[in-house]
Amino acid sequence: MGNKQSVFTEEQLDEYQENPFHQKILQVFSEDDQGFMTFNEFLNMFSALSNLASNNLKAYYAFKIYDFNSDNFICQSDLEVMLNKLTNKELSDEEIQLVCSKIMEEGDLDGDGRLSLADFEYMITRAPDFVSTFHIRI
Repeated sequence: MGNKQSVFTEEQLDEYQENPFHQKILQVFSEDDQGFMTFNEFLNMFSALSNLASNNLKAYYAFKIYDFNSDNFICQSDLEVMLNKLTNKELSDEEIQLVCSKIMEEGDLDGDGRLSLADFEYMITRAPDFVSTFHIRI
């Protein structure tokens, strides 16, 4: 089975059209740069985002989704993109900067100006609603 056939595209996943992170979710779970997802990748995504997935697994994939520049850290620019997507760009630049600074103040445990996966996991433990909201209902 040398040929890997892509069977799902972003357009076929209607549930994601409303999700502000749908393109990044597809990128994280797919190896294809064209926006296609194989059946196995699709199943992996649903497994990782199911209610039964462990908190560590959910935190790992949330981190990957929020790491928009894919440098294995969540930095100021990643936070800005995330906030703009979550608020539909309704926050002012000053409000975004304030929220970003508060997030870094709370989560940047080693003070390097960016969130590592460990920093992010620590933040998740302080946000009990995260686990119940980071899932896909099937």
